[in-house]
Amino acid sequence: PNKINVGGSENWHFGFNYTEWAFQNGPFYFNDTLVFKYDPPSNNTFPHSVYLLPNLWSFLTCDLRRAKMIASPTQGGGDGFHFVLNRWRPYYFACGERNGFHCKVGRMRFMVVPLFRWNY
Repeated sequence: PNKINVGGSENWHFGFNYTEWAFQNGPFYFNDTLVFKYDPPSNNTFPHSVYLLPNLWSFLTCDLRRAKMIASPTQGGGDGFHFVLNRWRPYYFACGERNGFHCKVGRMRFMVVPLFRWNY
């Protein structure tokens, strides 16, 4: 399994196109670990978080009502927040801060469907 820094050297921040990043850096595989790194909240930075959205419609509309926070604004510092793609299903990720504004306007969202790695 690979350990993948979400956004590469850009990390997890407002205004970066994560959908494009995921498309360019895929495919992602079953048991890969996504690492979300972001600055903890301070007077100089807006807080970020990581939410897992329940379905494609929630993802497309940045509807956080049924989403689950998987990383709080303080969990992205240091080594970052680690998330293992341990199920074969679509994963829809978004920043949930400012009631979906970071998702909608800041493009802080992407989806992955992990593939199985076949070893012959």
